[in-house]
Amino acid sequence: MSDSYDVAVIGEGVAGLTAAHRLAQAGLRAATFEAQLFGGLIVNVNELEPSPAEHGVSGAEYAAGLMQQNAELGVESVQEPVTGIRASGGEFEIATAGATHKARQVVVASGARLKRLGVPGEEEYEGRGVSQCADCDGPMYQGEHAVVVGGGDSALQEALVLANYCDKVYLVHRRDTYRARADLIEQVQGNSKIAPVFNATVVAVSGEDMVRGVTLRHADGREETLECAGMFAYIGLAPNADMLPAEVQRDAAGAVKTGANLETAVRGLWAIGAVRSGYGGTLPDAITEAERVAEAVKQRLG
Repeated sequence: MSDSYDVAVIGEGVAGLTAAHRLAQAGLRAATFEAQLFGGLIVNVNELEPSPAEHGVSGAEYAAGLMQQNAELGVESVQEPVTGIRASGGEFEIATAGATHKARQVVVASGARLKRLGVPGEEEYEGRGVSQCADCDGPMYQGEHAVVVGGGDSALQEALVLANYCDKVYLVHRRDTYRARADLIEQVQGNSKIAPVFNATVVAVSGEDMVRGVTLRHADGREETLECAGMFAYIGLAPNADMLPAEVQRDAAGAVKTGANLETAVRGLWAIGAVRSGYGGTLPDAITEAERVAEAVKQRLG
């Protein structure tokens, strides 16, 4: 089965959903493609800050609202992973497991995924103590010890969430200072449940049926094992760009390079959000880029 669209939007995170919304409002036939649950990483956030709504709203609620609005506008949601995108005869072919779809223009808003530590035990204990969502799984660790790995905004935010449930949260960072916002650092430093561990890296996750400990290696080579019931790693993002053609340029981190107008080196193929090199990383950035690319595509299609 094959369908043809004016615009195919790859990804149903906030950037992709917003772009599809604006395109559909302009009268263009748009479809969104998503391999996972709609909403992207934002669905893990209990309360968006700053909030895009008049009152506080969770990431899941906000994404669900966008999906509903898009459905009402006639945006088709294709729940299949995109395995390849190819320019052909003045349009694009978008390959999925079930079909090859066609589109006049493509907006890549496939986002990014949380990086893994790549240490023994991490994959084995996924879902059994190794988690990537403190908001989702925090209540499971009531009265327990947990380890958060990282020194940026996400790591500190998740440590603060876990401190609402855990007796102790070890915040492990490979450097000697955090690289997070000053207000988050202040909150972490003022929370007696959060124990910072600087100049250390996780080298293994261990346990039985569930996680029971995390082994650290300190800068001086000394190793120790912290007893804990959960481990959460927030060490950065890896862009979801594997499906793009080789002509699309990428930076050293694998993120997609675009011009000032958000178009890639392939004419008619655009990139926005966390998959894009130079993306600001905030919710307002995602919305702004989505609105900009929708306007550019609308003008291109005339």
